Amino acid sequence: MAKRNGRRGRKGVSRREFLSLAGGLAVGAAVGYTAFKLTTPTPEAAIPYQDIIEKRGLTPDDVEGALKTYLPGGVYDEFILFASGGHSGQVLVFGVPSMKLYRVIGVFTPEPWQGYGYGVKETMEVLKNGSNGIRYLTWGDVHHPEISRTNGEFDGEWLFVNDKANGRVAVVSLKDFETKQIVKIPNTQSQHGGAFCTPNTEYVVVGSQYPTPWDPDKGYVPGETYVELDPNDPDTLKDNFRGTVTFLKFDRNKGRFILEESFQIELPPYSQDLVCVGWGPSDGMCFINTFNTEMAIGGVLEGKPPVEVGSAEYDFDYLHVILWKKAEQLVKQGKYKEMNGIKVITLDTAIKEGILFHAPEPKSPHGADIAPRGDYIVVAGKLEPVATVYGADNIKKAIENKDFEGKDVYGVPILRFDAVKVAQVELGLGPLHTEFDDKGYAYTSLFIDNKIAKWTLGPPYFEGDEAWKVVDKVDIHYNIGHLAAPESNSPSPKGKYVVALNKWSIDRFPNLGPLKPQNFQVIDITGEKMKVLLDYPIGIGEPHYAKIIDINKIKALEVYPMGVNPITFEKHPYAIQKGEERIERTTIDGRPATVVYATVIRSTFTPDIIRVKQGDLVRIHVTNVETTPDATHGFAICELNINASIEPGETATIEFEADKPGVYAFYCSEFCSPLHLEMAGWLIIEPA
Repeated sequence: MAKRNGRRGRKGVSRREFLSLAGGLAVGAAVGYTAFKLTTPTPEAAIPYQDIIEKRGLTPDDVEGALKTYLPGGVYDEFILFASGGHSGQVLVFGVPSMKLYRVIGVFTPEPWQGYGYGVKETMEVLKNGSNGIRYLTWGDVHHPEISRTNGEFDGEWLFVNDKANGRVAVVSLKDFETKQIVKIPNTQSQHGGAFCTPNTEYVVVGSQYPTPWDPDKGYVPGETYVELDPNDPDTLKDNFRGTVTFLKFDRNKGRFILEESFQIELPPYSQDLVCVGWGPSDGMCFINTFNTEMAIGGVLEGKPPVEVGSAEYDFDYLHVILWKKAEQLVKQGKYKEMNGIKVITLDTAIKEGILFHAPEPKSPHGADIAPRGDYIVVAGKLEPVATVYGADNIKKAIENKDFEGKDVYGVPILRFDAVKVAQVELGLGPLHTEFDDKGYAYTSLFIDNKIAKWTLGPPYFEGDEAWKVVDKVDIHYNIGHLAAPESNSPSPKGKYVVALNKWSIDRFPNLGPLKPQNFQVIDITGEKMKVLLDYPIGIGEPHYAKIIDINKIKALEVYPMGVNPITFEKHPYAIQKGEERIERTTIDGRPATVVYATVIRSTFTPDIIRVKQGDLVRIHVTNVETTPDATHGFAICELNINASIEPGETATIEFEADKPGVYAFYCSEFCSPLHLEMAGWLIIEPA
């Protein structure tokens, strides 16, 4: 039988192997008890474990992985992993090491279980306000979640995530794991390099990806800005397109971005990639990878090379080095141009004022990651087999001494490579992204090799011959993109595990059709050798990146304060108590309306008959007056595409136009009690 991950072919574990394994794992009382039972003379029929192992053809590694990742009900994971949901438009929440899927957070895509975007006025407004002005957007390509920080450390209060396809960023509260705001970033079309926080979440930093059509006086407006792009004239991209990096001001108390206090820097029309923001020696600096500094356009039908060919011409691309604190001061000095509701530092001003520099980096880079002390910036170029390490102090010294090796075509100074480079570590084929543990090791995904490389950082983490050295590699399956380690890319990584986010699964899971799931693999990094513990299929979009946080930092609510609006966490203006239910006929903005003040409690809607007129604007303010955790009620109206999830204490507003006469049943769509099916009522829309 074929080998898995380079291990020996599968065969059953001998009793001696299993006893040795179980006796040596020391993974808690349950394992100790199992080992005791297996080593005590007992009739064969009383020991089912060996039969199970043999029948399933399990290996010692399989058994160890199962024991190290299994959690019975009521026992919690050590960490929480927030993964981007890719094309699903959502964020996925897992436990580590168990990989139990705990939550799918509705973000850029309506989500029916949570009633997100299905008639609930508060959530409909979040989605509509975050659209681009030319379409009501109901889809996003989610790539990079980020957790709010205090002094560089993840604090577990807020989650931010980007939408690559539409240049948007969302705010999710980790009090209730619900989306509070979506912002369309001005002057930006596609956005991949975000979201990443400054050390105290003063700003959430996002970089564009593909160049944006650009009017030098007006910036970019979706559906309005038109510029020439001609594959026969490469200068049309160079002259008519730009990139951006945006510093979105964040109000931690309100959980909202404030565009009036945000700013943006115009960048050359390279393709920008991942952002990282420094602390310690790199405090005040922001780093952004780029690719396609060749500014290839494509044009296959016109006889031109495709972008992937044209963008691989140069040996180096550029790492943007941005002095963001200095840029903040320029804004305060008025050295900006107002464009589409945000302050923009133009490319010319950025160069003149010395806030933008380039450092050469191996071509087609992806990850830009900062070591725990904030002293090293690690970049991996997909088309080079090395990780390139830059020193924060080296960069500052090179800028101060104007140690340049030229300028790009726009006049941006290029820092001398040997002046800013500290080391290059040969890792393998297709290096992408690097995470860090608490012992001075770095872990880099190798996309082509299908491996993770473990290597040592330099001083002060490791000294002499032990520095910058590959110490282990582990096979993974297949085509790893990002990887995630607990609280990596912060001053205090936690180690223990790495989770590989693999793009392909092929033979890993049952064949359920041509569209295969992604594959997460949990890897134990506590020993001298890394060990794969668990495969987990992801059948919800294509996750790209993940952040992992200590579960003890999550301080979520179990029930809302009574009558709260969960979008604002303030008292809902139309919340009521039991006994205050009523139906009112009125006018809203000059049109006839019916306003309902309702309560839900096991197992009753009050009122349970709602009578309106055809043509009415209908608003139903529903308060869940339960105080018991998990006593959620749904409010679904048959035929009308309306479903609300109303958690204990929450008040929500369901709004719709009564355009079609009829008698429509409504019911509780969340199982809540033995009389759940009886929790129902009628919406009567009388003909005009």
